[in-house]
Amino acid sequence: MNEKKILRAKYVIPVKEPFDKEQIIEDGYILWEGKKIKEVAEYTSEVGEKVAKEGIEVVGQGIIEEREEVKMLKGVALPGFVKAHGHDHESIIIGVANDKPLTEWLDGAVNLYMGFLYENEEVLEEKLGESPYLTMYLKARLDDLQHGITSNMVHHCNFNKYHVKEIAEANKRAGTKMIVAVGSQDRHYDDRILDTPEEAVKRVDEYYEEFKEDENLRIIPGPDQFFSNGPELLKALKKWAREKETLFHIHSSEEGNTTAWFKETYGMTPIEYGKSIGVLDSSTIVAHQVHNTEEDLKDLAETGTQVVHNPLANTILGSGMPPVIKMQKMGIPLVISTDGSGSADNQNIISAARSAAQYQKAYHKDASLMPAKELLPMITSKPAEMLRFNTGSLEKGKDADITVIDLTRPNLIPTRKDNLLDNLFWAASGNEISYVIANGEIIIENYQQKKLDQEKICDQIMIISEMFDEYRKDREVRRQTGATE
Repeated sequence: MNEKKILRAKYVIPVKEPFDKEQIIEDGYILWEGKKIKEVAEYTSEVGEKVAKEGIEVVGQGIIEEREEVKMLKGVALPGFVKAHGHDHESIIIGVANDKPLTEWLDGAVNLYMGFLYENEEVLEEKLGESPYLTMYLKARLDDLQHGITSNMVHHCNFNKYHVKEIAEANKRAGTKMIVAVGSQDRHYDDRILDTPEEAVKRVDEYYEEFKEDENLRIIPGPDQFFSNGPELLKALKKWAREKETLFHIHSSEEGNTTAWFKETYGMTPIEYGKSIGVLDSSTIVAHQVHNTEEDLKDLAETGTQVVHNPLANTILGSGMPPVIKMQKMGIPLVISTDGSGSADNQNIISAARSAAQYQKAYHKDASLMPAKELLPMITSKPAEMLRFNTGSLEKGKDADITVIDLTRPNLIPTRKDNLLDNLFWAASGNEISYVIANGEIIIENYQQKKLDQEKICDQIMIISEMFDEYRKDREVRRQTGATE
């Protein structure tokens, strides 16, 4: 069997750094063998002859016309999108506890739901025929893939930290790449899952050893938030990360009341706290970082700490928005992500990038800020670099992770080479993903999921959702976030 495959599209955008519009290839192709890209260039008749001679598999239905041996997709081929922060347990709780601030949403949706799973795991497993954790993680893979996301870092918080085997299995079945940031907490949280530093380190170390041979999955420490992790626990996990040369991921300064509560309680901001105990550096990635002092921003810049901006969740939960433009000017590494489906209500990463830009344009009254040419690297090449994935651009030697956006949809007509980038963010809905290739394997073909049983997964999710809906009626909410103590 020939492992070589070729995809030809009306446009190809490699997103090589430094990125500019001149990279757009009209009538381009991507040739890969196994997992790795071999060629990215403009299509010629010589390429067609090579395809015929070598028997290279041509990827593509929904063609513009049959030209020679290679069909051309009516779309634009991009690197697979890279999501730098999310939660794979949240797709079941979309629409739960909406129109509430972060702490109330956490207690009324996430924490209540995770308690429900903990208490009903055996009953659910009997109904589903498999672990409910596996079911919800498989649904999260569907959510990512339908929006063109082929690589991600999942913040595996709460009770999920006990279920890394299930998320590893979901990632394997889906064919995606994943970093699992394994959660921990030792204060201001549900007492059923509090850790000692020794327990937290042992857990992440055991998972690291178990999955170190899996080339598509990596384990790193992911303490949930600064307010729920004491100094000894954080220092122990950061020490482990430095010894193993891994990343370190944590929520920080997401919601105003909690951030203020933290400073009042501990006499310093979460970032000052992180710096004081030595966990901030260029291998640390903080999610959100909405609420900042001038000193916080200086500390982030000086330590090289990286930031993941999640505009959908930040706006829906009323948490606010970080000073993105100021962060960029100060040289703070920053990318755009979606957060979990429960807080963002979807994994539409194009929508996340659009929201980030629209807010900054409006807030600063400057339409020139965050143009499309800056947004595309912020969901492809830059998060790939941040997460140390060999993806994020279409170049020889990179993993063959490709997303194709269908340009035949009415909302994307007219699209030409000159307005292509703008249309991707200002005109696209984010559901025009017709093809997804991950690690060289076709995952979505002409909108159809090829690896996962979408109908079965969605039916199982409804069973869990309906049971949870009954469970939460008249259920007292456990208050377990710092600002609500």
